[in-house]
Amino acid sequence: MPAIHFFEEDIAYKLRDKTKVKQWIKAAIVEEGFTLQELTYIFCSDEYLLKINQEYLDHDTYTDIITFDSSEEEGLIAGDIFISIPRIKENAEKFSVSETDELHRVIIHGALHLLGYTDKTASSKKKMSLKEDHYLTKRVFN
Repeated sequence: MPAIHFFEEDIAYKLRDKTKVKQWIKAAIVEEGFTLQELTYIFCSDEYLLKINQEYLDHDTYTDIITFDSSEEEGLIAGDIFISIPRIKENAEKFSVSETDELHRVIIHGALHLLGYTDKTASSKKKMSLKEDHYLTKRVFN
């Protein structure tokens, strides 16, 4: 049974409109021609995500998101997406957007990575940003 789960690590955080967020993510996956197997979003602290960044990616920097793909079959989406809530709050202020909008952008950003989008070059980053904007307009909630 395809599923999307939300957890917290090292932080107290409750996502609003969980059911609608799940439906929105699933709709994006389907629109991209993939099938959801299982996605786990883990909302966490800066320090928690920094440790993951150091241990698994050998990066000693703070980040807002890290995505781990655990798909074993082409066309099936499975993975773990870690999101730093303090980074979301800081970036929302930096970019003059609501925390909810920034969180939703990062949530869909993680899903897009699992769908094969990258952000390593300027052109791939622009394409990914356009996809984020596209799916943000498809939200029926805020």
